[in-house]
Amino acid sequence: ERVRRTADLEGSSAVQISRPDDFFAAAHDEFADRAEVWSGELYLEMHRGTYTSQARTKQGNRRSEHLLREAEVWCTTAAVQTGARYPYEDLDRLWKRVLLHQFHDILPGSSIAWVHREAEQAYVEIAEELEGLITTAQTALAGTGKVPVVFNAAGHERHGVPALGARRAKDAGKVKTSHAAKGWTISNGLVTAKINNSGVLTSVVDHAADDDEADREVLAGPGNLLQLHIDTPNQWDAWDVDKFYRHTVSDVTAVDQITEIDNGIKITRTVGDSTLEQTVTLEPGAEQVDFSIDVDWHDRETMLKAGFLLDVHAERSAAETQFGHVFRPTHTNTSWDAAKFEICAQRYLHLAEEGYGVALVNDSTYGHDVTRVEAANGLATEARLSLLRAPLFPDPDADQGRHQMRYSLVVGADLGAAVRQGMAINLPERIVTGSGDSVAPLVSVDNDDIVVSAVKQADDESGDIVVRLYQATGARSRGRLDLGFSAKEVRATDLLERPIGGRGANASSLTEGPSVALRHGGVDLELRPFQMITLRFER
Repeated sequence: ERVRRTADLEGSSAVQISRPDDFFAAAHDEFADRAEVWSGELYLEMHRGTYTSQARTKQGNRRSEHLLREAEVWCTTAAVQTGARYPYEDLDRLWKRVLLHQFHDILPGSSIAWVHREAEQAYVEIAEELEGLITTAQTALAGTGKVPVVFNAAGHERHGVPALGARRAKDAGKVKTSHAAKGWTISNGLVTAKINNSGVLTSVVDHAADDDEADREVLAGPGNLLQLHIDTPNQWDAWDVDKFYRHTVSDVTAVDQITEIDNGIKITRTVGDSTLEQTVTLEPGAEQVDFSIDVDWHDRETMLKAGFLLDVHAERSAAETQFGHVFRPTHTNTSWDAAKFEICAQRYLHLAEEGYGVALVNDSTYGHDVTRVEAANGLATEARLSLLRAPLFPDPDADQGRHQMRYSLVVGADLGAAVRQGMAINLPERIVTGSGDSVAPLVSVDNDDIVVSAVKQADDESGDIVVRLYQATGARSRGRLDLGFSAKEVRATDLLERPIGGRGANASSLTEGPSVALRHGGVDLELRPFQMITLRFER
């Protein structure tokens, strides 16, 4: 009725209903020659709490996304290499269920308690079903036997296991842990970490830095320092974090017990009504320090952060987005800069000065803060992960109970290393017993800056293989995609797997796409910064 009245109402703009694509086509025709263009992030100066509220919901979403990737990769590989059935209907249903729970206000953590109880249960059910699909596919690929085989679903080689493939497990080496009066030392030959008797990192030395910076100290102060803030925003508890939360802070340094475990130590703490169990470990051959935290959380209106004071003069941070990253300044020169006191990132946050960088990678959280600070040796950078909140509205029991999270400090990291390790921590290696034979990947890329984000069978059940790739570091990249199966044709498609520039009902409306061709069993790639490309191979 409103549309009918305002179609020709004196004193009112004329209104008509049309299709979205018709509207944007008309807007383009009218404004293209004089429209202003915004370059950069559209940062919302409110609702920063939604990066962290309801941690189990957020972790359930993160885990589901990566389990879906694994299920697609291994089910596709098993279908091609062993003739196993590809679970089209199961994957379609599970994807839709995960996407449903990304709805506002579910994933932001700003729904009532009933919603999050249902979401958490849904994620448990999704994980159980996807684990079953993955196990079935990997068992078919591993064959019969009792030899441990390591499966690597990440987009890059790990410990000699190719990306998207599997290989017999090997002895990875040793880590040395020692205890003295001042604390603990853990070393794997590449990195040495020192932890005091309060369970706080006091030193991380990078032994693998460039020759002119051998034995580089990474910290300018405490690392993995847990900190508590009173978190009482003026309004919108679950939605907002107000800047004044930083006016009060308590360092968590009280220790109940520190014990030695494989490759590191375990720290047990009691904080208010909550208990925290942390581990600090090094893996053989890894240039990073790994942390896990198991929290039984019973505090309210309190934010828990894990901070690292880094000996890095970073002018900006790089925070991962879905297919790339966004840069943000670490200074507060303008009101816009100052407003970014809490920022979001996906799997990694990268900080660097000329010639040296570090990354914080995680498997659970999205909220971070980065601050320039004066340290003993000059300007340093403090980076913190927001682990938990406990807002009272609209769910008075938000975040109460058990949480398990992992994160790592990657030393000597460029953006490529941040991408690799961010993916790796979210896609742990899996060990399956079998014949001991290697499983060749269906696809492989010879440039680490080009990341395979999906390998799946086409949704139309044609048996075509769909491979999605993207340029991850913001640089032009050339590489070659080699196939582990026989293909007779390749087409570039849109995200709905429709040929770009094709004809007929199933063609994309896009008229031009990247030029791709099969050559000697693969495809030569040349991608622009952050370019994403989807390739469909007919077998």
